[in-house]
This record gives sequence, C-alpha cells and structure tokens, in this order.
Amino acid sequence: MLTLVIDSICRAEGARVLAGLIRRFGDFDLAEDALQDSFAKALEVWPAQGLPDAPAAWLATVARRRAVDLLRRRRSGPIYTDEPPDIAAPEHDEPGTDPADRSGVADDRLRLLFTCCHPAIAQAAQMALALRTLCGLTTREIARAFLEPEATTAQRLVRVKKKILDAGIPYEVPARELLPERLQAVLGVVYLVFNEGYATTAHDGLLRPDLCAEAIRLGRLVVELMPGEAEALGLYALMRLHDARRPARVDNAGALVPLEEQDRSRWQADAIADGLAALDEALALRRRGPYQLQAAIAALHARAARAEDTDWKQIAALYGGLLHELPGAVVELNAAVALAMAEGPARGLEWIDRLCERDELAGYHLLPASRADLLRRLGRRAEAAAAYAEALALVRNRAERLYLERRLAECG
Repeated sequence: MLTLVIDSICRAEGARVLAGLIRRFGDFDLAEDALQDSFAKALEVWPAQGLPDAPAAWLATVARRRAVDLLRRRRSGPIYTDEPPDIAAPEHDEPGTDPADRSGVADDRLRLLFTCCHPAIAQAAQMALALRTLCGLTTREIARAFLEPEATTAQRLVRVKKKILDAGIPYEVPARELLPERLQAVLGVVYLVFNEGYATTAHDGLLRPDLCAEAIRLGRLVVELMPGEAEALGLYALMRLHDARRPARVDNAGALVPLEEQDRSRWQADAIADGLAALDEALALRRRGPYQLQAAIAALHARAARAEDTDWKQIAALYGGLLHELPGAVVELNAAVALAMAEGPARGLEWIDRLCERDELAGYHLLPASRADLLRRLGRRAEAAAAYAEALALVRNRAERLYLERRLAECG
C-alpha cells in the first residue's frame, strides 16, 4: 500500500521537480536520470523512515545532489554520498520567487510547458519534448500522437535535447509579452495530452482520467493567463465537451461504446454547460481557428438529445472549414465519416477509399475501422469483416479491441 502512495507522490510531484532540475543544470538527460534516482531512493528510504513532511522538497534535494554527483563523475570519478537529506529541514526552491521572472506563469507544470516550447526549436520537437518532460508520456505514446514510427520519435527527442545543450538555449520562461509566440505549441501539447487520456495508446482501459484532468487544468490556466485568446478558449471548450461524455464511453465489459450508442443521460451536464459557455466566449472574439471549429462540432453533438437528432449536415460543413484551417489526413477521415452520416455511407466510403489509396494513414487503425463501419451500414458484410480484421491487427487499446471484435462477430 505504501508503495502505491509513494508512486502517486512521485507522479504528482515529478514534473515540478524536473522543471527545477532542468532550470538549474540545463541538461534534460541529466535531470531525468537524477529524478529517477530520487524516486528509487524514496522507495528505499520512506518505507523505513516514514513519509517526509514535504515529499516534493525531499525529492528535489535528493535529485539535486544526485545531479551534482553525476556531473562530478563525468569529470573525476564517483564521490557521491548515498546519505538521504535531512527530512526535517529540506533544502528546496519555492516556485515564483525568482525576481527575474516576468512571465506571470506561476504554475510549475505550465512554466515547464512554456519553457519547452522555445521558438528556436522546431515545433514538432518542442511538442515531443514537452509531452515527454511534462507528462511523462512514453516514446510509444508520443509516436502515436504524431502518427509516426517509434524510432522516429526517439531520434527526435535525442536531437532536440542535444540541440538545447549544444546551442546553449536558455531554460527559462519568457516575459509575458513573448508568451503569444509560444501559444500555438503550448495548446498543441495540451491537446495531445488530453487525447492520450481520452483514448490511451496501450493501456488496458480506454481512458486515463488523470491525463484528461491535467490537460483541462492546464487549458484553464492558459485561458486565465492569456485572456482574450480565442483559440485557448476554443481548446478549453473542446476538452470540456469531449470529457463530458466520459461516463458513457465504456460499457460494463470494458468495451468502447460508439457515440451513436451512448446513453446521453450519463453525459455530464455541468461540463457541457462550461464548455458551451467557453465556446460562446471564444466565438464572440471573432477570430476563428481550428480548436473553435472542433469545439463547435462537439457542441452540436452535445446539444443533440438523441443520436438521430444530430445535425450532421452542419457538422460536415464545419469539417470543411476545419480542413481549410488544418489540412491533414486525420481531419479528412473525420470529415469523410461526417459526410457519410449527412449524405449516406456510400459518399463517405468513396472518400475513405481515396484516403486508403494515398497510404498516408498506414498503420492507423481508425482508417480500416471507419471503412468497415460504412461497409457494414451498406450491407457488404464480407468486406466489412475483412476491414474489421485489418483494424484489429493494428489496434492496441483493449477497449477498442473489444468493440471491434463485437462488430466483427456481427458480420458473421
């Protein structure tokens, strides 16, 4: 039981401690190694001595000492003392006490996020680094977010850390007036974190509510930090509207429940109201963007009391606007499904077949899964079964696998 408590504390405090280590030593790999060693030390010391009064400060002190030791080993060999810090009087930094900090970003995790999103680094590398450092996502989970091979993501992370070290890019939060140039990347990271929580890559369950909650919390903080930013409001609205469906997305057997079959009475009315209010505020600013368009689509689903009441023609039109703002194969796939719902499965299937020919979404299980669903609706059961089998060969999440297996069985 204590091991679970320690694990929970380490996960909750890890990002804050890591941020301080990177700020102090300017080396991501060194900071990560030192942090992991502090976690191992906690598992060794805390069960014997009891939990310290300030666990985060304890971890920070051990990690700092370990980082210093690692630096010394690089120069002159091991001299590290394995003695744990004084629990009663830990040495630590308090957030927000740096007099040079003119950013106004008080939250440690949000500070880390804005810091990772440095304009001298390519945006994809910024986002990958932030996902790894801020949220502790695995290389596999980040690769899934970018729809790329795991090896490509691993190389990206190695290169960006080396560039930061070699170029001497400062680890610091910019002044408030410079925050807007990092906003797009920050919002992108927050949304990818939410997506991993909403449909996990390889966990037993479909959801990771902790990641969803953290993404929503960060989204709210960005809105408070930068009022009047329409896309920040749009992203917050989008996450709230999606998260409102969470109680209805998995059945008692742990299988995914598709949107059209969900019990809408289980959707969270307060989350929907909050999301709709944020969307209205964003739209009133009259600066359209992709997050607002996606939130508007989610709002149409939220306002439909029954699945058959959904305004699919309006959703298909909004996807047309989204494709203009955010062209890409995944958006096209969603637009094709919306077109199928608005004008019939044959229309959507034509579009999806063109996507299959382009091979941009090879390995993405939702492409054959969507194709299978439209074939099933058209009564082409043998072809649907083959497409469901193709999707099953690609899917990693158990909840989605159970759903696809049920659909395959229905095709005989």
